[in-house]
Amino acid sequence: MDRHRWGPLTAEAVGTFLFFFIGAGAVVVNAGTDGGVSLVGIALAHGLALGVLVSALGAVSGGHFNPAVTLGVWIAGRITADRAVSYVVAQLAGALLAGLALRAILPESMWVPAQLGTPSLGLGISPVAAIALEAILTMVLLFAVFGTAIDPRAPKIGGLAIGLAITADILIGGPLTGAAMNPARWFGPAVAGGFLDNWYVWIAGPAIGAAVAAALYRGIFAQESDLDRTPGSPEA
Repeated sequence: MDRHRWGPLTAEAVGTFLFFFIGAGAVVVNAGTDGGVSLVGIALAHGLALGVLVSALGAVSGGHFNPAVTLGVWIAGRITADRAVSYVVAQLAGALLAGLALRAILPESMWVPAQLGTPSLGLGISPVAAIALEAILTMVLLFAVFGTAIDPRAPKIGGLAIGLAITADILIGGPLTGAAMNPARWFGPAVAGGFLDNWYVWIAGPAIGAAVAAALYRGIFAQESDLDRTPGSPEA
């Protein structure tokens, strides 16, 4: 096996699987235990899981676990198109496996009311507003990625800042859009459970947010920095 090629892809698939198993699983448990986890618990489950996994697997693959992050790194010019595509495929595979695992392990009476942890629109939130909100929340996440994992001027603090960004975003956006910030976060449980309503929200929103954040960072914020070492090129 070519570890240089398959190691990062495996890390992306496994990391995405574990991230979503815990994150989406927390949503399901919350719905199935009369709110026993709460919004704060759901936010912490996502944030802590991502922070740990980025720290643990970042040296292998960069710890994207998110097609929006991969898109942003590609727009920044620090990952090739073919590698970006392979990362996204690995992330989607890991996400789908997480959704299928939750469906197989948890009782139907628990995961059906929670739609297997699939992000959904809150009461009164239109798809257009949801796309805008997902884009803004994704910008927060991408700035954390660029500012703490890519830019050599900033201290490297593992996945802490990235996990905190996810946590903060879910605290405000969770009840409104699910605060996915990640097309794969929607894809896994949605496909595994068949909950496909408003699917474009969780693709367009994160993609727009990632593109804007990457363009700003590459064109303005990082003008004097060297971005050779990125999550897309952990060996640099």
